[in-house]
Amino acid sequence: MKPTEQLHAAGQSLWLDNITRGMLRSGELASYLEVYTITGLTSNPSIFEKAFTGTSDYDDALDAGAAAGRRGEELFFDLAVDDLSGAADVFADVHRETDGVDGWVSLEVSPLLAYDPVSTVREAVELHARADRPNVFIKIPGTPAGLPAIEEAIFRGIPINVTLLFSVEDYLAAADAYLSGIERRIAAGLDPKVGSVASIFMSRWDTAIAESAPAELCGRLALAIGEQAYRASCELRASDRFQRVQAAGAHAQRLLFASTSAKDPSARDTMYVEGLAAPDTINTMPDATLKAFADHGVLGAMLPADGGDSAAVLAAFADAGIDVAAVGRTLQIDGAASFVTAWNGLLAVVEQKTTAADRS
Repeated sequence: MKPTEQLHAAGQSLWLDNITRGMLRSGELASYLEVYTITGLTSNPSIFEKAFTGTSDYDDALDAGAAAGRRGEELFFDLAVDDLSGAADVFADVHRETDGVDGWVSLEVSPLLAYDPVSTVREAVELHARADRPNVFIKIPGTPAGLPAIEEAIFRGIPINVTLLFSVEDYLAAADAYLSGIERRIAAGLDPKVGSVASIFMSRWDTAIAESAPAELCGRLALAIGEQAYRASCELRASDRFQRVQAAGAHAQRLLFASTSAKDPSARDTMYVEGLAAPDTINTMPDATLKAFADHGVLGAMLPADGGDSAAVLAAFADAGIDVAAVGRTLQIDGAASFVTAWNGLLAVVEQKTTAADRS
């Protein structure tokens, strides 16, 4: 049994953190379900920017959109919704066979709306309606400003991938927003089964402290945060609050490990897959990490539900003078800014290509 099959059999979903129109239409994406045992997909503006600049897959569609008077965000979302709807169809059987637990794809709202919850909810509703697929998540950042939008979107029945989480506190705030939305639906007599995942970013932790941490602690912070988050997830599922909404028909908001490609070239390239294996969770990874794990990954022990030695590891960072909570806050703020930078870069590519089409 291949490592990817072993991980799937152990109860963790493997999702691909990538999409291009070429891999969708050639059947390559569909082949990944069998070859690499993936059961879902995530996307972000950086992925689309690379797809737009690194392939010619979108040139004709960009030309046609420009000729029709489409520009900027509206043209990008035309293409992204088309791609994600097609990807959702690839995973439709998985979604149906798992009763909506798995088989999801994700499309992100504009990061420019990060501090505008009302507009975020409006765009989430519009994008989900345009995709017109039951297995499309809309990604909303789990920042303080994003939390009210997440609760409201869930209440309106929009499946949400809460992105840009770093700390356990971030995760718990996202879980509270999800549960609050579900509780409002139950009180209103609405179906409480609205899908959601909470995406906690891993590798950026180790990158952030690489210059300041003692050598013996390098490469250990992200995995400790992951263990803490998994412990919190297990405790939340056992709580009276979750048990009540589950009894009413709600699903659990699944914990998703994101940013799981190793950034340190001296580190094992599969460290954030092997070290974050846990049942009832998701690991989303780019092609290179997925293929590396399939080729030489080693599946060892699952994450312990009690957090293992993560508390001791975090205490060692504190003893070394590293304020982990402050690092987490900075990572989320910087992450939100990087989302905007990536978004602006993507729109610049769209503008460049459509302007070129106008001139031809």
